[in-house]
Amino acid sequence: MNNSLWQQCVERLQTELPLQQFNTWIRPLQSELNGDTLTLYAPNIYSLDWVRDKYLNTINSYLSALTNDKAPDVVLEVGNVSNRSPSRSSNQPRTSPRRSQVSRGADSSLRSESFESNIHPEYTFDNFVEGKSNQLARAAAIQVAENPGGVYNPLFVYGGTGLGKTHLLHAVGNGIMQHKKDAKVFYIRAERFVQDMVNSIRNSSTNEFKKYYRSVDALLIDDIHFFANKKGSQEEFFHTFNALLEGNQQIIMTSDLYPKEIDGVEDRLKS
Repeated sequence: MNNSLWQQCVERLQTELPLQQFNTWIRPLQSELNGDTLTLYAPNIYSLDWVRDKYLNTINSYLSALTNDKAPDVVLEVGNVSNRSPSRSSNQPRTSPRRSQVSRGADSSLRSESFESNIHPEYTFDNFVEGKSNQLARAAAIQVAENPGGVYNPLFVYGGTGLGKTHLLHAVGNGIMQHKKDAKVFYIRAERFVQDMVNSIRNSSTNEFKKYYRSVDALLIDDIHFFANKKGSQEEFFHTFNALLEGNQQIIMTSDLYPKEIDGVEDRLKS
């Protein structure tokens, strides 16, 4: 068994996935087979998270089918084959074929010079289900897509689960990039922002963390209510928020609750 196994899996994924999804998330992955472990290297932590959340189960299913249920364990890491650390050996703990192991060392994507958007290409305004409850949000979102950093900056969208807030964020992202191909548009859940901040402190890479988040043209942050009772995260987000506004960079936030209804969030953020 060699890396041709991954190539066979890639070929199958290419036939099953829309071309834009395949080129964005699967094609950049590099592979390395070591014994019974297949390591897939993603270019950055955000790509890694997306592959793990959206495609890992499918990858495991394809590998299992290709090997008659003798698939290697899949490990996801940030980096590439050429700069693989020599200290990493086959003694690394293994995971089951249905789980991924994630490396979040100091060489994470926050140190990467390149930027790769994680906007879902299939979430657009055209296929957004519009109703009375989200008409205004959709109209404002379209304005943002056409004129980011303009009148609706920041834009706050709130409403119950299932009303299309996440779809709307990605639709805005796609709209911005349609008007400006090289726009740096980044979608993230508030929970991931907190985790990235904690990791940057742990890895002594806070400067890279700040630089990354403050260099985007548009930051689309989902489930902002997750910041409740997390003072350190609120402090960092407040400074990131102000830095983006000062640079006329677009910010869109979503929540299940109206800002003033979110307990445990500082008043300066609610306002």
